[in-house]
Amino acid sequence: MIAKLAQANKIYESPAGRVTALDKSDVELHEGELLLIIGPSGSGKTTLLSLIGCLINPTEGELEIDGKKTANLSAKEMATIRLNTIGFVFQQFNLLAPLTAEQNVGFPLQMQGLSNAEIKRKTEEALQMVNMLEHKKKLPKQLSGGQQQRIAIARSLVTNPKIILCDEPTASLDKDSLAVVMNELKELAKTGKSVAVVTHDPRLAKYADRAIEVKNGQVYPLENIQESIH
Repeated sequence: MIAKLAQANKIYESPAGRVTALDKSDVELHEGELLLIIGPSGSGKTTLLSLIGCLINPTEGELEIDGKKTANLSAKEMATIRLNTIGFVFQQFNLLAPLTAEQNVGFPLQMQGLSNAEIKRKTEEALQMVNMLEHKKKLPKQLSGGQQQRIAIARSLVTNPKIILCDEPTASLDKDSLAVVMNELKELAKTGKSVAVVTHDPRLAKYADRAIEVKNGQVYPLENIQESIH
């Protein structure tokens, strides 16, 4: 187990009163596993992903990442966990338009303060893992949607994180690109990483080792992924 939410929830205060984005939930992420987090829009699945990703803090309950309980960590310590332990992949790729594929992937390493030689080595390794090394000098606008998403995956894994969190990573992709991207994520899970994918796309069921459903802020385990996701 690499991450654990224990009776964790998220409640926001609004002018209309308290809004519960996620009820008290128990969720575990395991090494070597691709976990699907499914559910309709507004169900709380992105809130769940944001909690696991240390982007927001639980209102109640505990979050443990790589053996560390996060409740008493400073903002700087939380940022260090996000940079070194967690990789993020988003639906819209979030690549920086003026930068080449190589520069986009190397950006987190610059934030870590590594030498140029080390950045180059690790960047090329990450691009090789997603079969995009030959496109390293291209700008995002010169790449297809599927290729951009693979660059985004390379950027997420360049720091060698233990956890990769993906928010609707295939929503903008056609069938062929979806298969390539999900196979890349599946292979990453097999290397020992924990990969969690938020989706409402039934095509992703066959790639999952395990799935949970978030519905009206409640988390439920799914025993039969293929049937439940349709």
